[in-house]
Amino acid sequence: MIIYKDLITGDEIISDSYNLKEIDGIAYEADCKKISVGGESFDVGGNPSAEDAEEGVEDSAQQVIDVVHSFRLSETSFDKKSYLTHLKTYMKKVKEALKEKGAGEDEIKAFESGAQGFAKKIVGNFKDYEFLIGESMDPDGMVILLNYREDGVTPFVTVWKHGLSEMKV
Repeated sequence: MIIYKDLITGDEIISDSYNLKEIDGIAYEADCKKISVGGESFDVGGNPSAEDAEEGVEDSAQQVIDVVHSFRLSETSFDKKSYLTHLKTYMKKVKEALKEKGAGEDEIKAFESGAQGFAKKIVGNFKDYEFLIGESMDPDGMVILLNYREDGVTPFVTVWKHGLSEMKV
């Protein structure tokens, strides 16, 4: 399995177990699903006391999105202007990181032009996205985009391909 980490923060963002699809050579999308967490009851074999029986147990299960839960992503918010400001700064950092990794001039140019085009798509549908950040909550790191497919039920995340580093597990 490959876990993809944010190139800037080192936060784990996603893994290849989520069937990543490359989009426009610049991003990955992965379908997610809602899962229930919490609310488990454990039978340890003892008899409940009278007090426990009276109190009852709350069902604390909650619906979460698997990728968000698994990688401990946190919701954040942006307006268009602040997102574009963040994105501009983030793209500069990714470009610097690509240079440090020894990426060729052609790869960097392809990243820059692809990122501009993809950013326009995001801004065009800005109201449809929810924004997530990694576990460190570092504001300089990747902002993961969460949206829903046309069916309105299937969530999916979008991450920047060039902003990831691979860690084989």
